[in-house]
This record gives sequence, C-alpha cells and structure tokens, in this order.
Amino acid sequence: MKKVTIYTDGACSKNPGPGGWGCVLIYNGIEKEYSGFENDTTNNRMELLSVIEALQKLKEPCEVDIYSDSAYVVNAFLQDWVASWKKKDWKTADNKAVKNLDLWKSLTALTEIHKVHWHKVKGHSTDIYNNRCDALARGQVDRFLKDNAEKTQESNE
Repeated sequence: MKKVTIYTDGACSKNPGPGGWGCVLIYNGIEKEYSGFENDTTNNRMELLSVIEALQKLKEPCEVDIYSDSAYVVNAFLQDWVASWKKKDWKTADNKAVKNLDLWKSLTALTEIHKVHWHKVKGHSTDIYNNRCDALARGQVDRFLKDNAEKTQESNE
C-alpha cells in the first residue's frame, strides 16, 4: 500500500462568507498542491472539504497521514465523535443533527477506502506545509474578494 502524506487547511472571510481550501499531497518526495473556492460557506466546511478533496485525488487505496490544524476535523476521528454520530443516526451527544452532514458522510466514506492516520498541527505556526495550505486557501478567498471589488468598482463607474 502506498504511503502518502497530506496537509490540509480551510479559510473563510467572514463566517459564513467566501471560503477557500488548500491541500498538499506528498508521495515519494513529490509534492502536489490543490486549492478551491466556494462563494458562500463556513470555515468548518472548508476544513472538511480540504481533506475530502485531497483524499479524492488518490487513485488507489493508500496509507495516509493527514495533518490539519482543524480540531473540528481531527478530533472527530481521534476522539471517536464520528463513530458516535453514526451510532446515533448522525446525531450529536445532545441529540441535535450533525452539522455539515453531507461533507461528513463523504469524508467517512473516503476514510473507509484509505488507512488514515490523523495528526493535529498548530495553525499559523512553524509547519511549512500547514502554512502553505493556509496560503493556498486564503489565496482563493483573496482572489474572489479582489475580483468582486474590481467588479463593484467597474459597475460604479
């Protein structure tokens, strides 16, 4: 089974608002970067989507080390929240519907294909790959905000 290292991050301007995600996949010393954007989203959705998008890039089942600064994503697996939610028909401990259910279902399906090891990293710190993912995600948001500002200025002229 191939071993792949994945770093992920999500970003959002306002919450909800325009958001971006970024990921870096590393296999045999080769790094590939991906990023994307959604117009109206939340930071948690972008954190989830960054992992989903990264895992979807894998063409076969792999052993994967995922590094994320999102406690929301990492703790859901390390602290068995996902297993508990599934047992309770996707309800939280206080019997409320799990937020972002569509993404959680997609992510859990992908974790059943791959052997995933979760790692929580400190955000905006010294981890170069986490910082790179943050830059990719924020770059998507910044590009959207700049494009919108230019369109607004043009329509006001």
